[in-house]
Amino acid sequence: MMQKNIFSQFQEFLKETDGDFHILEQRIPVEMQMEYFTYSDQLRKLALPPDEALCDRMLPDLQNPDSSLEEKRHALSMLAISKEVKAYRILEEYVCSAEPEIADWASMALNECRIMLESEFSDGKQIYISTGLGGRDNKLRFFVLFSSSGGKPFLDYQKEIIEKEFAFAIPRHGCEIERLTVRERHVEMVFLAPIRLNIKPVIYGVMDECNRYGDFLSNSCTVTNVKELSEEEISGILKENENRHQAGH
Repeated sequence: MMQKNIFSQFQEFLKETDGDFHILEQRIPVEMQMEYFTYSDQLRKLALPPDEALCDRMLPDLQNPDSSLEEKRHALSMLAISKEVKAYRILEEYVCSAEPEIADWASMALNECRIMLESEFSDGKQIYISTGLGGRDNKLRFFVLFSSSGGKPFLDYQKEIIEKEFAFAIPRHGCEIERLTVRERHVEMVFLAPIRLNIKPVIYGVMDECNRYGDFLSNSCTVTNVKELSEEEISGILKENENRHQAGH
């Protein structure tokens, strides 16, 4: 399952959009991102006038060990939307030593502040792209799950073919494999792909190449940039694929 509608819409958006893309590099849960964006949007709607003393007022809440989580979140978000270079420097320093419970929020604030500043100083459109798995160097990170055909265990030569074909083909498209794990009946891959690359033909092309040696990979796969799937989620998908295969015979 390639999540066809989502990926095709995303690719069309990229083709039709001109501007400078900014990718959130950190792996931050989508739920946390949505919470941050909602909070930030509410602050911007207040339309607060420029305030040169903002940084001085927000800094104590970040430095005070007794400040609540909510106070720190408010201070970070206020700095993020301030369009002040000083605020960016404060956020940049804070991210390096932020406590675990506020680290993701601080990273989101730093990224938003960077984009706000670049929008202020640049004539080009600034486009912010965030996914649960993040990215690096104008590349998005994806998790891909491949299953064996009919749920059969891979033979040793088939595992070797999978490892060699993916290691050879994926980098040819400017992608980077961060992890390729061949299990008994499935394959997990985490890789980085250029933001404008249509990954569907790339992935299916490698699958077809592997299947030239015996049709041992299922003709469908699961791709997501939200998170790496858990063992339980993978087991559920594999079971569903196996049931679908049995029903087709």
